[in-house]
Amino acid sequence: MFNIKKISLSILLLASISLTGNAQKTLIKTAEHHYESLSYIKAIDAFETILKKKSVSGKEKTDVQIKLADSYYKVKDSDNAERIYRDIVESGTDLSGENTQVILRYAQVLASNGKYKDSQEQYDSFTAKSGTDLRGKGFSKLYNDISVLSKNANCYKVDYLTINTNAADFSPAYYQNGLVFISNRKTTSGVRKVFNWNNTPFLDLYHLEDVAYLGGEAAGLGGGSSKVKAKNVKSPTTPVGSDEYTAPTANDSRTIGTYGTGNVARGYGYGDKPITQSDRIDGSLNSKYHEGPAAFFKDGSKVIFTRNNFLDGKARKSSDGINKLKLYMGEAKKDSWGKITELPFNSDEYSCGHPALSSDEKLMFFASDMPGGFGGTDIYVTRYDGNSWSAPINLGKNVNTKGNEMFPFVDDKGNLYFSSEGHPGLGELDIFYTQLDGITQKGRIINLGAPINSSKDDFGLVTNGTRQSGYFSSNRKRGGDDDDIYKFDRECEIKEGCELILAIYDAETKMPLDNVNVKFTDKEGNIYEGVSDVEGNIMISDLAADDEFTFTSVREGYSTSNITYSTEECDNEPSRLEIPLSRPVAPAVDSSALAANPSNLTNNSEESETEETEGQSGSPTAIKGDSNSELKGKKCIIKGKVSSQGKNTPIKGVLVSLRNECNGSVMTAYSDEKGNYQFTVVEGCDYVIEGNKENMASKGTSIKKLNCNNNNNNADVYMFTTGDVVALENVYFDYGKCNLRKDGKAELDKVVTLMRKHSNMTIELRAHTDSRSEADFNQKISEGRAKASADYLFKRGISRSRVTYKGFGETMPVNNCADGIVQMN
Repeated sequence: MFNIKKISLSILLLASISLTGNAQKTLIKTAEHHYESLSYIKAIDAFETILKKKSVSGKEKTDVQIKLADSYYKVKDSDNAERIYRDIVESGTDLSGENTQVILRYAQVLASNGKYKDSQEQYDSFTAKSGTDLRGKGFSKLYNDISVLSKNANCYKVDYLTINTNAADFSPAYYQNGLVFISNRKTTSGVRKVFNWNNTPFLDLYHLEDVAYLGGEAAGLGGGSSKVKAKNVKSPTTPVGSDEYTAPTANDSRTIGTYGTGNVARGYGYGDKPITQSDRIDGSLNSKYHEGPAAFFKDGSKVIFTRNNFLDGKARKSSDGINKLKLYMGEAKKDSWGKITELPFNSDEYSCGHPALSSDEKLMFFASDMPGGFGGTDIYVTRYDGNSWSAPINLGKNVNTKGNEMFPFVDDKGNLYFSSEGHPGLGELDIFYTQLDGITQKGRIINLGAPINSSKDDFGLVTNGTRQSGYFSSNRKRGGDDDDIYKFDRECEIKEGCELILAIYDAETKMPLDNVNVKFTDKEGNIYEGVSDVEGNIMISDLAADDEFTFTSVREGYSTSNITYSTEECDNEPSRLEIPLSRPVAPAVDSSALAANPSNLTNNSEESETEETEGQSGSPTAIKGDSNSELKGKKCIIKGKVSSQGKNTPIKGVLVSLRNECNGSVMTAYSDEKGNYQFTVVEGCDYVIEGNKENMASKGTSIKKLNCNNNNNNADVYMFTTGDVVALENVYFDYGKCNLRKDGKAELDKVVTLMRKHSNMTIELRAHTDSRSEADFNQKISEGRAKASADYLFKRGISRSRVTYKGFGETMPVNNCADGIVQMN
């Protein structure tokens, strides 16, 4: 009996294990089905359930994590997407090949959450692993100083409109005295289809009769508020995370068009009943599927609109089972729209949407993921002659990227606005602007910056040719996909030209020069001028792109400098132009020779220099101004050894320069095979010794008030190259503070001097603390000190692209720093 029970128990146990394994496989299969069907909300629930089971591990777990993170990414839940992507990246999973997209999306959601430095690190990692895919470089460079996108923030007043509900409201467009916009609000009776992406109603066109009914409140983004009482409007009261709308694919989503008057103003196509804030547009434009915004011809006789692939009561899908978007044209009738036809370049296999008409109505711009583009969705243009459409033309690689470009809008001057996640921006979709010449993009792509853009989705902007006021859409208020409509007004002149920082310094000492008068002219002969500040800098804003300037710099005691600079390309980061000023060099005079023959005065400077050759036993082989003949006093020897930093290996052929601070004269010598050099010098002066060799540099050393009776007048020179550690001495901060002290600035000036001498040098600043105070306090302090040190270098004219910085708090003792670091205590 006992044996029978034992056998029965074993059988039941095996059956239970088998049943559990089958249930898990079924759940994974169900989750993947939802994922492949673009039902991401259902996929999230299933994948989260799977990860709670301890039996999931290895590659199977990684696959589930990636699809879960991607699902959160698709529905714009950036907080949860960041959580899962972080788990994947920190797990040590191999993220090469196709999995590099995990790093890219992790970088994107970090930016969406406002974590730009963390995002920068992931973009750098993506660039290193992705090979030819360089789109991370632009974002990484921008995130060195994200503040460059806030330079016009004070010019804009941005209001959140009380037309918004807890549903999705977006893509406003002008119509008569009101706005036409898109919403998925639940205002219709009967049964409506639900979008599987996130189980929400499909999108329809809505109309607000008069903008005077719009109420607004300050969005806290660079402006005040406009208080206008709204009619039939309820302010959104839903808490965070309870919004209804989640975006479809990059194509199957919101679009923007321009709306006309004429027949539309007489009611054609809109029906006769009164239109209120909650009314859908009547007629045949709205269906049971998505209707995006439409572009109306000015006389209201025709409309181009976006809809899922649905016509004459029939829906069609692509070969992979997706109902794509198409563009349709309709003609106005008294109470509806008729003769609805597809545009000829539509396809069941790809999407076309987001129409926008040029002011002369001869061109239509739209978004599509048709084959042959540069990335996800690109902006295209087609020509309309009144009867037929030309083959679409891609606007090219300057506008389109490997990411998604969408929501085109063309103002009354023919300028193009569009949203992109591929061009460097504040996060997710940003709104960009460029000038058009017909169908040709010219000039540069300009990010509109804050407060129009934010770290969330910003899209669907409409405005006039001067961008004085307008409307746009954003999900910044409550995150997720709760899209709302905002109004903006511009209250000052904006700066969109190239920015340039002139960094003016002494050519010998490398120290900044203030009160330098600089005049510059463009190629048209216009004259501008400025004066350098105490940091030696002049900030020039709004330089015209594709122009050439000549800078003339004048300061008493220095030779006049003339430098030409071209603004062929502008970047989000201000460019820097370094202008070294030199003092006039007086000819060196040999007093004994002059006494014997005064006529030697004119030729002495030439005779004082000898041909530069490799040093003989480390003695001087090139002299500029013989300090021995010019100064009286006791003579003695300064000697030393040139070796590599850290390894103490002797280095031959280093050009060692010795500058006499008493008269500014310079002597040079090459180090011999043992790394030795020596100079005969005069007692009582200060001397600065430096070494120089191709692909190498030295910090330099000095001797104060040389005393010939001192037997230790040795000055060893240490050379460093790429990857070596250069320790900064005595960069002090007061306890608990991040402000640079005077002595700390003096030490950083040495770095400025080095970087000016070696224009290709890039450095990383790392700041550390001791273990006093709490760990999180020490971390913040070290980050602040690293940033303060980097900012000091920037103010001294060092380009941000040459400096990275990071604080480590108490986590890394300074004596364990890795190679390639400028170390601060």
